[in-house]
Amino acid sequence: MPENKKKLPIGIDSFDKIRRGDFYYIDKTGLILDLLRNWGEVNLFTRPRRFGKSLNMSMLKAFFEIGCDRSLFEGLDIMKEPGLCDAWMGKYPVISISLKSVNGNDYDTACSMMASVIGREALRFQFLLESDRLTDVEKSLYSQLITVGENSSFDITDTVLMGSLYTLSALLKKHYGPDVIILIDEYDVPLAKANENGYYDQMVMLIRNMFDQALKTNHNLKFAVLTGCLRIAKESIFTGLNNMKVLSITDVRFDEYFGFMDTEVQEMLEYYNLSEHYNTIKEWYDGYCFGKTEVYCPWDVLCYCDALCSDRSASPEPYWSNTSGNEAIRHFLEQAGSVTRRELEELIAGGTVYKTIHQDLTYKDMYDSIDNVWSLLFTTGYLTQRGTTEQREYILAIPNKEIRNIFTDQIFKWFQDTARKDGDTLHAFCNAFKTGDPDTAEKKLNEYLRRTISIRDTAVRNDMKENYYHGILLGLLSSNDSWEIRSNRESGDGYCDIMAENDTDGIGIVIELKYAADGDLDAACMAALDQIKQKRYDEQLIDDGMETILKYGIACYKKRCRVMLDTSTA
Repeated sequence: MPENKKKLPIGIDSFDKIRRGDFYYIDKTGLILDLLRNWGEVNLFTRPRRFGKSLNMSMLKAFFEIGCDRSLFEGLDIMKEPGLCDAWMGKYPVISISLKSVNGNDYDTACSMMASVIGREALRFQFLLESDRLTDVEKSLYSQLITVGENSSFDITDTVLMGSLYTLSALLKKHYGPDVIILIDEYDVPLAKANENGYYDQMVMLIRNMFDQALKTNHNLKFAVLTGCLRIAKESIFTGLNNMKVLSITDVRFDEYFGFMDTEVQEMLEYYNLSEHYNTIKEWYDGYCFGKTEVYCPWDVLCYCDALCSDRSASPEPYWSNTSGNEAIRHFLEQAGSVTRRELEELIAGGTVYKTIHQDLTYKDMYDSIDNVWSLLFTTGYLTQRGTTEQREYILAIPNKEIRNIFTDQIFKWFQDTARKDGDTLHAFCNAFKTGDPDTAEKKLNEYLRRTISIRDTAVRNDMKENYYHGILLGLLSSNDSWEIRSNRESGDGYCDIMAENDTDGIGIVIELKYAADGDLDAACMAALDQIKQKRYDEQLIDDGMETILKYGIACYKKRCRVMLDTSTA
């Protein structure tokens, strides 16, 4: 980090820690003002992961909670509203929990994790045990929330857990007097984990009962704010919750408070003397549209700026994708038919598709149809909007280069897994290279290319398109355990695309691949074979004692290929 510069808050979602620790902070306190002006008793913000939800919730807690340290907000936008600050800052008891850690493999474990979340929050208010405003019965109710069992974990029954937020809010209201603000971050994580591990219905019942008591029939509630990735259908956990205001990625309200706007990114780059990297950061991490505002993924921007502060030549990386398994894309590819694959090709090429989006999904049904998966990709940040049609369809696009790379990487993995399931075809394909049969190799490779998803983005360089086909070919040939496959191996006067050795049969294979940008597959194949000869790519195989060496030139264009064998060595 440059001298005399604020530290970058990598992975820090505590407002208090950022402000006290002299970290760089992009001011989002305008959220407080808009929240109070656009009142909702229960407010649900849905945004993709890593877009600042947890930090904003921490900011709300720091502002509203009794005992607020006003110095944390000095110099921030909210302090330009002195009347509002006097009326609201530090005036309310706040219950603040995050459910992101409730990810048990079974229901009992998840309940134990939920009890720990509630118990740790309740421990912040141990003064209730000494409060002269509470009865002994009420103190006993509080004690149930902080009771620790023999295994050193919070021992809270399901019944007590369901009423825990209501109980705690009632006790705080009676002790302090003002109504209570409830903040619930990542409310839907337990549902996602429950769906993955087979106890979804049980978890729905638990959370529904918790929310019913805390958010619907709670006369102690001032207001509540929830965050999550999905807007779960009302019939799932928000039954009868008519006081809820949903603020999703399509809503123009609050659209600038989650993610970094372009001006904010430019200011940060200028502060760290990194302005020359603006175009790269914009290409890789910008492009999301929330409401009518275009935003960057803050996690990506912070991580890349941190890398650049240490190494000005650092390359951008897929920081956002590295925090997830990208299951949504995997399910999408598995369900995609020929029409959907063509639509995905259009998206990867930088184009758009028109889709009706269903935001009221449940985790249980989100993979039930390809239409639901389209909606899931949109709400979780893999796709973004570029407007709507008169038929109220969303015009969807891939936001940026990072997400495009996620799609292509997942396509590689999906294609390789799919191809390997067809053992007979894959054996015939690999055997054709071994036996010097370019016609069969070409036929089988064309069959594979027709079934996969092509890269035809005019903005992508030809060498990058070559890498795509290189990856497909490498994945197919690597399925043969009897071969030693090497990629971009130094040999002769250069680096051969693919080299294979079969010690048992003494056969070596050299493959050079070209992308035929003009569609002339024959000319590209001849150029590949000429390169093998000129660069002496067979030298390593000769040194390794291979008795038979087969040299292949392969050219690809969209979903067509040509395979040629150098007959002078066949």
